[in-house]
Amino acid sequence: MISKYRANHLDSNFYVRFHIVELERLQGDKMFADSAKIYIRSGKGGDGHVSFRRELYVPNGGPDGGDGGRGGNLIFEVDDGVNTLNEFRHVRKYCAGDGENGGKKKCHGADGEDLIIKVPAGTIIKDSETGKVITDMSHDNRREVLLRGGNGGKGNQHYATPTMQVPKYAQPGQQYKEMYVTLELKVIADVGLVGFPNVGKSTFLSRVTNAKPKIANYHFTTLNPNLGVVDLEGTDGFVIADIPGLIEGASEGIGLGHEFLKHIERTKVIIHMVDAASTEGRDSIDDINKINAELYAYNEELASRPQVIGANKLDVLYGEEKEEAIKRLKDEFEPKGIKVFPISAVTGEGLKDLLYHVYELLGTLDSAPIVFEREFFPEQIDLSNEPYSIENPEEGVFTVEGPRIERMLGYTNLDTEKGFDFFQRFLKENNIIEELENMGIQEGDTVKMYNLHFDYYK
Repeated sequence: MISKYRANHLDSNFYVRFHIVELERLQGDKMFADSAKIYIRSGKGGDGHVSFRRELYVPNGGPDGGDGGRGGNLIFEVDDGVNTLNEFRHVRKYCAGDGENGGKKKCHGADGEDLIIKVPAGTIIKDSETGKVITDMSHDNRREVLLRGGNGGKGNQHYATPTMQVPKYAQPGQQYKEMYVTLELKVIADVGLVGFPNVGKSTFLSRVTNAKPKIANYHFTTLNPNLGVVDLEGTDGFVIADIPGLIEGASEGIGLGHEFLKHIERTKVIIHMVDAASTEGRDSIDDINKINAELYAYNEELASRPQVIGANKLDVLYGEEKEEAIKRLKDEFEPKGIKVFPISAVTGEGLKDLLYHVYELLGTLDSAPIVFEREFFPEQIDLSNEPYSIENPEEGVFTVEGPRIERMLGYTNLDTEKGFDFFQRFLKENNIIEELENMGIQEGDTVKMYNLHFDYYK
């Protein structure tokens, strides 16, 4: 990672500091890693033990089999020191520790070790099969238990009754949970800087920072997104992401831009950088329209976000030619609510007005961060062929267990409103509530589902 600061005084009343963090890109055939598919698995619960106390002078020692240990959880955690998903190019299988089996003399098996997977802030975790979002590791969501380990089985000490004093049964540990997930990095920024290659974005960055991005007269000089903090005097600043390589057809996979379109999805304002002087014969209006078409093709809502135009390279124009270039852009876009700012990344002309306008525009928008809501729930998992059982071991207590129940609980976050709503629908749609009522369940009775206990009310 490259981290650099520079303070520029563009005039006596204007101060800007831009902190640029250049996301790593490996050389050769190893591209910048902002997505990866991996296999994850929580730990299996340890089995309960079957044993009997056999000691001299201890008559009727009875069963003393210990419980199995809990399987380890599979946890994702944000690491601010990580900027890419490069690590996941080499390691694609992640398994938490299994719980140990119980032992003699009521010895409890050791719990399995949790596995913590470190990811950069802004990583979205999706179910690989459906492509639906499981969780968004950004902002306040710094740590999430994605797969819980299986509970340890009970030893035979728990199954002794007056009529069964020599139980030869112990509960097996719960199975692990496993799935394939796709990690996708979407950088966290307030503002996205977009434009065709060679419009001067790298020169702009070199003007307001001490970073030295590669600047040359050819396409795709910048090969990775840059993320930085702009500090304006008298404000709390904003975060900007430079999205490189956008060209016509990027949304369809042409060029390098399609690799980086995802990084603009969290931004609230878009700055179009254009070559207003047409130094390479390009038409600035046509360029903006083409990039907006690419944004629209990728994400319709993204193209509707507030936009600002930075009309760059005006330092090479003079007099009427300069005025005409600015007027042409303003006549085309300002009636549509898109303000045009004449700038020169080389001389610093107009940067003050552009950046302050962007800051003021952000102040009119919802300050809540853009977070991708959870979409993946167990309804995407086929549980129809998996069995379950309902028992009434004692008065006022009902147990509901089986692979179907276990998988449903393993993939459902009951701490969220959506997750709990699905849980209730699952019980109704699978006729579990009806079966409990047929077995005589009454209000206030307890329903046990593995380690979860619920009171039944109509």
